[in-house]
Amino acid sequence: MYHDFFGLREAPFRITPNTDFFFAGGNRGAVLDALMYAICQGEGIVKVTGEVGSGKTMLCRMLQARLPDDVLGIYLANPSVSPDEILHAIAHEVELSMPAGSGRLEAMQRLTAFLLECHAANRQVVLFVEESQGMPIATLEEIRLLSNLETDRHKLLQIVLFGQPELDTLLRKPEIRQLRERISHSFTLAPLSTADIGLYLDFRLRAAGYKGPDMFGPAVVAQIARASAGLTRRVNLLGDKTLLAAFSESTHSLAPRHVKAAIRDSEFAQGSDRRGTGRGWAMVAAGLAMTLALVLAGAAWLLSARQPPALAIAPAPERSTASTAKAQDAPASPNTPTAPAPAEATGSVLAARLSATDEWLKSSDPDRVTIQLMGSRSEEQLDWQLRNLPRQVEPDRLFVIRTRAGERTLLTVFYGDFASRSEAQAALATLPAALRTFSPRLRRVQGIRDEIAATGS
Repeated sequence: MYHDFFGLREAPFRITPNTDFFFAGGNRGAVLDALMYAICQGEGIVKVTGEVGSGKTMLCRMLQARLPDDVLGIYLANPSVSPDEILHAIAHEVELSMPAGSGRLEAMQRLTAFLLECHAANRQVVLFVEESQGMPIATLEEIRLLSNLETDRHKLLQIVLFGQPELDTLLRKPEIRQLRERISHSFTLAPLSTADIGLYLDFRLRAAGYKGPDMFGPAVVAQIARASAGLTRRVNLLGDKTLLAAFSESTHSLAPRHVKAAIRDSEFAQGSDRRGTGRGWAMVAAGLAMTLALVLAGAAWLLSARQPPALAIAPAPERSTASTAKAQDAPASPNTPTAPAPAEATGSVLAARLSATDEWLKSSDPDRVTIQLMGSRSEEQLDWQLRNLPRQVEPDRLFVIRTRAGERTLLTVFYGDFASRSEAQAALATLPAALRTFSPRLRRVQGIRDEIAATGS
């Protein structure tokens, strides 16, 4: 719904584990590297634990995606089966044909023969078991017996157990101590810190195609961190709903009130409330109101048939609503959009830079060089962008020209005034990363003058 509005190519906060959105911060990248090493070294049984929504499934998918060609991965998503069934489940995953009515012994024999064939072909086999805390103890014992399959030097099957913290409790039981003693490596996915959550939110946005300045400010990040308890699934849910709340107000500036609306609309937040049914029903009602507001906002925005601005460093508000003028905890229902005032009429940064650019082009040497940064077709949008550029960019060194592209006006932003290309190239290399993502290029002053003259601007 809000993708084009925020300049996104796809949804940034899906909770399904897409490996293109793997975040290596919060120690996730280090755990992944350690797991890869343990698997490739054939280090017995490996265990990974973490709370619900901490990113275990994403880590498992990343492992499978990065396995070398000579390693065969077997994935069990639902291991809550009996000891007899677990062997057949594994056999099914490797496409072994099993005669009807075959029992445990025959399944074990066929699996052993398959593993020996893989070993003879220099192929390693690794079994990934998700939600292993739900395994019956007898089934876990069957897994341990599989880990005993080996040659004189090598294990025939490597096993990685993924589970919630209850897995550790289960493994402490005396009757399963033999399995516990065979675990060579244990890893824990801790909740993300507030700093990591800020990096995570920004990473996911940019992986989804966003190219503007940081959208989630410190106050917004801190609020999401508190509500999510550092769990990535909750961060994704709150990030998505926060963008929806801002979209319902037709604003690109995220504020704590948008996070509050997202929290009210989240099931995990409602479930943790212990202050009485009245409060719980109020939260449900607020969630329904927010959903209705989002639907109305989405319909209004789609009917307006707006096109995303070309070459914009970051989307900015293209319409205003009466509700955005009020600092409320929950987003108000969108009102009829009003036409934005021209930038010159608002005493904007853009108006000041347009005026300064006229003087610069009149007085500057034609062979001097500048850096072309970005462009936009909306004056209101570009004014917002200029106000939110990284601090390293000096506002007095910004220049803006107005040209025409067909029937539409195009505003182009330049930075700096340099005596040579080498001097400009050195300055370009030090630009903030958020600006370098737009492939800025060098331009001569005379070339800019010619461009203005050619469009009759």
